Amino acid sequence: MPQNPLLSDWTTPFELPPFADIRPEHFTDAFEKAMAEGRAEVDAIADQREEPTFENTIVALEKAGESLTRTARTFFNLTGAHTNPDLQAIERDIAPKLAKHSSETLLNGALYERIAALWDRKDSLGLNEEEARVLERYHKMFQRAGAGLAPDGKARMAEISQRLATLGTGFAQNVLNDEADYQLVLETEEDRAGLPDFLLAAAAEAARERGLDGKHVITLSRSSIEPFLQFSSNRALREEAFKAWSARGENGGETDNREIVSETIRLRAEKAKLLGFDTFADFKLDDTMAKTPEAVRDLLMKVWTPAVKRAAEEEAKLADMARSEGGNFKIAPWDWRYYSEKVRKAEHDLDEAEIKPYLQLDRVIAAAFDTAHRLFGLNFEERQGLPAYHPDVRVFEVTDRDGKHVGLFLGDYFARSSKRSGAWMSAFRSQHRLKGDVSPIIVNVMNFSKGAPGEATLLTFDDANTLFHEFGHALHGLLSNVTYPVISGTSVARDFVELPSQLYEHWLSRPEVLSRYAVHYRTGEPMPKDLLDKLLAAENFNQGFATVEYTACALVDLEMHLLTDADDLDVTAYERQALEKIGMPDAITMRHRVPHFAHAFAGDGYSAGYYSYMWSEVMDADAFGAFEEAGDIFHKETAERLLTHIYSAGGRPDPEETYKAFRGRAPKIDALLEKRGLAAA
Repeated sequence: MPQNPLLSDWTTPFELPPFADIRPEHFTDAFEKAMAEGRAEVDAIADQREEPTFENTIVALEKAGESLTRTARTFFNLTGAHTNPDLQAIERDIAPKLAKHSSETLLNGALYERIAALWDRKDSLGLNEEEARVLERYHKMFQRAGAGLAPDGKARMAEISQRLATLGTGFAQNVLNDEADYQLVLETEEDRAGLPDFLLAAAAEAARERGLDGKHVITLSRSSIEPFLQFSSNRALREEAFKAWSARGENGGETDNREIVSETIRLRAEKAKLLGFDTFADFKLDDTMAKTPEAVRDLLMKVWTPAVKRAAEEEAKLADMARSEGGNFKIAPWDWRYYSEKVRKAEHDLDEAEIKPYLQLDRVIAAAFDTAHRLFGLNFEERQGLPAYHPDVRVFEVTDRDGKHVGLFLGDYFARSSKRSGAWMSAFRSQHRLKGDVSPIIVNVMNFSKGAPGEATLLTFDDANTLFHEFGHALHGLLSNVTYPVISGTSVARDFVELPSQLYEHWLSRPEVLSRYAVHYRTGEPMPKDLLDKLLAAENFNQGFATVEYTACALVDLEMHLLTDADDLDVTAYERQALEKIGMPDAITMRHRVPHFAHAFAGDGYSAGYYSYMWSEVMDADAFGAFEEAGDIFHKETAERLLTHIYSAGGRPDPEETYKAFRGRAPKIDALLEKRGLAAA
């Protein structure tokens, strides 16, 4: 048998995964051996006779399972960004096994006793700030997993964890399959009516990739479907495409997610109850900045009320525009983006087709890199020929002001059927200093529509904003400067993790950045000042709609996870009733309807936690004010404080305290309302 590359030492440059040598079947073997190795390491820590010390228990746990971590990170990055039926089959098989392996560690009584003993005498251990935080995280991690429960409770917690892992995997694969199976083929001039050249070029490329050369295809990737809804004058096709987009995970048959959601809610509620919490939302929020469901609901409703009012004003303008063109109908969800674009053109003399030629993907990437250079002294050099998991992936070496290696950044920007929708940051390797200086390998994954061969890929302003957002997450991983993996990079409270990403978005919309990097893809001419001014003046256009579609998701997510009796949960009916209760406008839908709400149900990362974007936005809107008050968006001393307290600190400090250390005070919600244009006049 040839040696399994996943179990060998990686001699690739920067110890990148040897992607070209890895086959799906290698993962099955690697997971099995890595779990056995990890189990032996953990058991040895738990069963040792020596009195527990920070070194022989916590540090030992931080060093254990290295082979499993490496295998799992490689595998799950691939299943998200470039999967196939073989990997999906392995994922369905391995998810509950990994959950069982994790439970065996977190529910190990002897191990928990060692951690609890250290926690009881934490003040006499002589720990520094970072070590104290790491001990706290381990103690809380084991408690929240059920380590303190009686044997029956532990057994049930393990069962629940394994079942939830299976359900989350199935949910994600079902959404991906619904997205991959759908294509809207535009056959006639009537089908293509109203579509600008940039969208037709992207649709032609999507058709070519699907073996339909010479045709045009709209997919359910956000960068394809949203511009179609924005520009297509064929209302019947807009309705067809929108309903397909909205119905992902709700189409009946094998890919229908409603039973998965129902069972997930039941199991999460049971898990919370076992751990002594009234609801899953109470359990989840106990380990966040928000702390309670009441605090979350209070924030969301402060934003919801003015947003609904603004959305009603926006809808009235859309209806007027439709009537002016002979449209005698009530505005429907598939009409909003289309007539909104027309109203924006009328009110601001601005349309997406005019902006997009100035937002080339390569130039926006360069803008993100340059901003990081001016703030933090980072340099990015593309390295050709390094291992990557797909030909479209670009690899950059990151160095500091002195030319010292910081890490690697991988950019995977284009939509494809093997990639789940959305945009995210992940790590193939996290920074730490436990075994020398281990540098991070960070990846950003997007779903932009690729330009035609030889043509530039053009972005909408929202696309460009997404790129800056995810790059903010990437910087949080790249700039991490901690000793222990458990608090590295983005390993922070869920409602703090969006601060570095959302804060970074602010630099994109500043003239100091746009005037340098927004240049026409054909002529090279910079965006005219009057167009730049119009773009910035329209920044809060349609903000009622954007805030309503997001906040509705956050509220429904919260309320679903407050349920204590979900035995007969009808997901579609519950969603409808929850939206009626908060007064959801008929013309707007949730940004992510429940059957494809991956944040909440493809794993539990953002379950009862979708509010986190807005919680962090209160901070990011307020935080950028520090640069504005300094009179320079690249102010050196302010950037240094930002690096020290936010981007490099990982999970070492308390999030509330570290924000105050950067800003000098707690954040104010007024900045959020003003940023979104929702503040009272």
